[in-house]
Amino acid sequence: MHLVGRIRLCGLVGSELGRSPTSGEVFVFLNRKRTHLKLLHWEQGGFVLYYKRLEQGTFPLPKNTTTGAISWSELVLMVEGIEVVKSNRRRRFTLQP
Repeated sequence: MHLVGRIRLCGLVGSELGRSPTSGEVFVFLNRKRTHLKLLHWEQGGFVLYYKRLEQGTFPLPKNTTTGAISWSELVLMVEGIEVVKSNRRRRFTLQP
C-alpha cells in the first residue's frame, strides 16, 4: 500500500470514527467482500500497517458489538479465520480501576 492509501485510512479513522489515528488503538478495515483485511496502528515513530488477502473464504464479522470495538482475542480469531459459534467465557479475576 502506498502513502496515499495510508493517509486515506488515517482520514477515515478521524472523520468516520471520530478517533485519533495516533491513539495507539488498532483499527480494522475490511473490504465489502471481506476477503481483504488491513490493520492500522500507530507506534512511536510511525504507522504500522498489516495487510492480509485471503485466497479462499472470507473473514468473519465480529458478533455482539454495537460500537465496533472488539477485544484482542476476537481480533486474533478473526485474522486466523476462526468463528466461534457458541462459547462461554469462564470468570477470571480482573483489577477494577
